[in-house]
Amino acid sequence: MVKNTDFLVVGSGIAGLSFALKAAEKGRVCLASKVSIDETNTKYAQGGIASVMYEPDSFEKHIKDTLIAGRGFSDEDVVRMVVSESPDRINELVSMGVVFDRNSDGKYDLAREGGHTEHRILHHKDNTGEIIQETLSDKVRNHPNIDIYEHHFAVDLITQHHFGEEVNRRREDIRCYGAYVLDTESNKVFTVLSKITVLATGGIGNLYQTTTNPVIATGDGIAMVYRAKGIIENMEFIQFHPTSLYAPGERPSFLITEALRGFGAVLKNNDGEQFMDRYDERGSLAPRDVVARAIDTEMKTRGDDYVLLDCTHLNKNELLEHFPNIARKCSSMDIDITKDPIPVVPAAHYLCGGVKVDTYGESTIHNLYTVGEASSTGLHGANRLASNSLMEAVVYAHRAALSSSERINDIEFQPSVPEWNTKGTSHPEEMVLVTQNYKEVQMILSNYVGIVRSDLRLARALRRLEIIYRETEELYKKSFLSRRLCELRNLINVGYLVIKMASERHESLGLHYTIDYPGKDELPGKEGVEF
Repeated sequence: MVKNTDFLVVGSGIAGLSFALKAAEKGRVCLASKVSIDETNTKYAQGGIASVMYEPDSFEKHIKDTLIAGRGFSDEDVVRMVVSESPDRINELVSMGVVFDRNSDGKYDLAREGGHTEHRILHHKDNTGEIIQETLSDKVRNHPNIDIYEHHFAVDLITQHHFGEEVNRRREDIRCYGAYVLDTESNKVFTVLSKITVLATGGIGNLYQTTTNPVIATGDGIAMVYRAKGIIENMEFIQFHPTSLYAPGERPSFLITEALRGFGAVLKNNDGEQFMDRYDERGSLAPRDVVARAIDTEMKTRGDDYVLLDCTHLNKNELLEHFPNIARKCSSMDIDITKDPIPVVPAAHYLCGGVKVDTYGESTIHNLYTVGEASSTGLHGANRLASNSLMEAVVYAHRAALSSSERINDIEFQPSVPEWNTKGTSHPEEMVLVTQNYKEVQMILSNYVGIVRSDLRLARALRRLEIIYRETEELYKKSFLSRRLCELRNLINVGYLVIKMASERHESLGLHYTIDYPGKDELPGKEGVEF
């Protein structure tokens, strides 16, 4: 089966839905999601979305905070662009029906998070992402120009390669003509031909045993672009959220938003010491890379399984009003956050690298855009500033919609695209093989490519991953497709990219910290602290 559409959007978080709604004003949109369109990383974003709204805040302050958090590795022009355009995108979200908390005077109730020098986080209680997701999902479902395909998995991008041409990363005229898509309920693959293809597939959290990401975050878009010979960059910069609820075996790990520390909660070790002051002058509100490494060091040095986030000194009524979902979740584990400290551990949370894109979200493959966490825009540098990701998503979705809509009438469908080749496949995959390899990938990345790395660990990770790669490719060639098998293959691809790029960076920078090149983490106004 072949389907033609003007825009193919893969992924349904804030970036994909924002793009789809704008593109639908210019042409027909096909929105593919491997599960329900409501199950995304966006849904689990508690803290909020960063934007300058009122004095004494300013664009220059937000830009400076972003550059400092990014360890000087961010693209300053991109930072300026995103920061300056974000208020307009916030107003658009509000006009679509997104409700952010306001004070009694009608102004937004702005929170503060780690690395921010001002209160600039718009939020809805502690479930901001869920509110954004619900609002945009409803608008997409009711838009007459958007066709929704839930439980449909994009397997591979269609390029000149599928017409027998040699395609490599040195080639500058690679074009995307759409994608092969697997209906996960019928296990049939069909062809979607599109003038513009947009990947909004989210992050790679499930490379790790502990992550705040939902189980769908398996790096699908990045892996597809890599196989299609597009440029991928900065995969070594993986942000571990410092504070996920310590609940062994629970997936995804429940996020304890950084806004709670912005509200006044402090980190302590199991002796009750506020240890963060030993690592950074900003204490519990230091940027995430610093806090995550400090917690990791405390746990390893002391032999503890977790540290504590203490908010028992805060106003009880205000605490429960601002963080009802955290209070509810902790209560289900017999933790009263007004009386008991919360046990927390770092968890894989956000990828700062990904598919290299320009300032309009277009990748190095023509007519292929990538928005949201799957993209590498230059905004985050070596470490993401809290709540900048939702801001980046809406700004780039808007810019990608502007760029692609201007070009849509000049692009033609590529005729005679070959059907998906099932030759040589004879049986369903053995699920036990897929499951075991999936677990081994997560164990390799967790043990050797986590918060603290070394040349020895990275080399060992690569050797072990290569074995799993060969086994999985052999299984892939012989088996009928399934979502689980495709996800495993994608995880192996992105795992390789993380290891390779981490191995090539012979320095400690932001989220990439290696004991072989420790250096110093330079902090403004203070001599760097060795970890």
